[in-house]
Amino acid sequence: MHDSISSTFSALADPTRRAILARLALGETSVTELAEPFEMSMPAVSKHLRVLETAGLITRGREAQWRPCKLKPEPLREAAAWLDEYREFWEQSFDRLGEYLKKLQAEERARKHQSKHKEKHNGRNKK
Repeated sequence: MHDSISSTFSALADPTRRAILARLALGETSVTELAEPFEMSMPAVSKHLRVLETAGLITRGREAQWRPCKLKPEPLREAAAWLDEYREFWEQSFDRLGEYLKKLQAEERARKHQSKHKEKHNGRNKK
């Protein structure tokens, strides 16, 4: 069974591959241009591109001497949709936590107010 989301996240785990995808988000470009900002050999860059291609995140073409790479956004959309489900869960959890904290703070303010009221009342009785 091929798990595309796992392949996507595995490919995204490397900062070099994320940088390559960020560059490809600007448009199709050659392998040589993709390799320019990195201090690594062309075979090392090619290995990163192979991982991205296997994960379905890019396509590599061959037009004469030019080997263009192009971003394929579908796997990223799938990963984002999967993450969105958890984002909703966490937002709801944080909302509930926020409401609980407001309740605790209100109770604490009420206790402090009640304590000050008792001190004033006890102070008058001692005189």
